[in-house]
Amino acid sequence: MRVGLVCPYAWDVPGGVQQHIGDLAEELLAAGHEVSVLAPCASEEGLPPHVVSAGGAVAVPYNGSVARLSFGPRAASRVRRWIRTGGFDVLHVHEPIAPSLAILACWAAEGPIAATFHTANTRSRAMAVSAGLLRTALEKVNGRIAVSEAARATLVGHLGGDAVLIPNGVAVRRYENSEPWPGWPGDGGVLGFLGRMDEPRKGLGVLLDAFNLLGRSRPGLRLLLAGPGEPAGVLARVDPDLRGRVLTTGRLSEADKVRAYRSVDVFCAPNLGGESFGMVLTEAMAAGAAVLASDIPAFQQVLGWGSAGALFRTGDPAALAHAAAELLDAPGRREALSRAARLAVGRYDWRLVAADVADVYETISPAGSGGVRVRADTGPRLPRAS
Repeated sequence: MRVGLVCPYAWDVPGGVQQHIGDLAEELLAAGHEVSVLAPCASEEGLPPHVVSAGGAVAVPYNGSVARLSFGPRAASRVRRWIRTGGFDVLHVHEPIAPSLAILACWAAEGPIAATFHTANTRSRAMAVSAGLLRTALEKVNGRIAVSEAARATLVGHLGGDAVLIPNGVAVRRYENSEPWPGWPGDGGVLGFLGRMDEPRKGLGVLLDAFNLLGRSRPGLRLLLAGPGEPAGVLARVDPDLRGRVLTTGRLSEADKVRAYRSVDVFCAPNLGGESFGMVLTEAMAAGAAVLASDIPAFQQVLGWGSAGALFRTGDPAALAHAAAELLDAPGRREALSRAARLAVGRYDWRLVAADVADVYETISPAGSGGVRVRADTGPRLPRAS
């Protein structure tokens, strides 16, 4: 089967949706399918052979973060050209509620179309205001997929209809044999965090406040922070006498990221909300880390309501500090959580998840369906690209 995947967010800026699409593409290719991915990207240099650039993106505030999106007549023209020349049996768009390539593809195409919904935001003003416009695109979709119950509730609440639940996948094989960095975690204990340090909803401020509380009574405790962001602003929130025990790595390569999960005693996910799933959790689980996460609904579900990772009250540094101290002092408990996490994460293995996605493709594109083609009327009229 020839599959066209549409990514709404800039490919050259790491993010959960981009990683989801990239891993899905690799698994589909491994299964013998032909795959092409269309994504915003400032440069084609270094792109995998199956990824096609739709041009650069513009930074736009979206869902409590900053998304880099591509929209307008030039992007619409590139979408139509990619569909016209792709010869796809099925088109799979991701996050068509975002003003980017996916919604343009829905407007431009006809034939078998699947859509995956990632966003969890039950009070999205943007979705409420644009619901009518979104429906003109979503009425073309034959198969709807939601990555979590939270994402499905967002879809149903704003746009109606329903979706099959197929979670985000994780490349378990990539993480299961990971080794820590030399000398880590060492004595004294290490708390870890991976994510954008400058994105408030990731909750790093809560972890920093908890580290200030714990560090005073634990002289060997260290904090490992991995991910993009300005270290100076982060360190300014740490007590001066504790700053020497904080390591900020910046953005990590994939290989180093895998090892980072194994280089801590407790991996912390202090996110404040706006998460539909929690890919960072499944990665940490696959690596066998002892996970401590805020009790937002998406994280509760992934961690089996505390069976595969500990939970603390969202946004409460004292609760995080207390739960982290308990885990640091109980290596047996950490080991039990690690074993439970490795077992639980099996259901998110990409080999299983991609097979479920392929089943959706088969359902919406039966023999003789004619494949995907550019429709004569491409939906809401946009000015032509020059």
